[in-house]
Amino acid sequence: MARHGVLSTDRVPRARSFGLDAGPGIPDLDRLIHERIRLGIVSALAADSSLTFNDLKRLLKTTDGNLSVHARKLEEAKYIACTKSFEGRMPKTEYALTSTGRKALEKYLDHMEALIQAMTQAMTR
Repeated sequence: MARHGVLSTDRVPRARSFGLDAGPGIPDLDRLIHERIRLGIVSALAADSSLTFNDLKRLLKTTDGNLSVHARKLEEAKYIACTKSFEGRMPKTEYALTSTGRKALEKYLDHMEALIQAMTQAMTR
């Protein structure tokens, strides 16, 4: 049974039988991107050159505080860049995916694809 996102030992052998252990062939997931909101942010920014704070909030259906915390973590990792300006008297915050962020997303997606292929092959055995 899983507790706090960690597999218990009785589940690990089953995962290994599907080739899902984090052995030399399969690196650990990028935990920074793996969280749902952060994955949503980098995915949305990969599709658009930039999005405003309000665009992301609406798209991800999240709160100001939640989006701020996750965006800040991605900013600190240099995965996204933040630009603040004013439109008239209204503040405007825009985010864009950096080249580091794009590479991290591509690596994450490649890893997920490898996991899906390993699972699919294991299930057809």
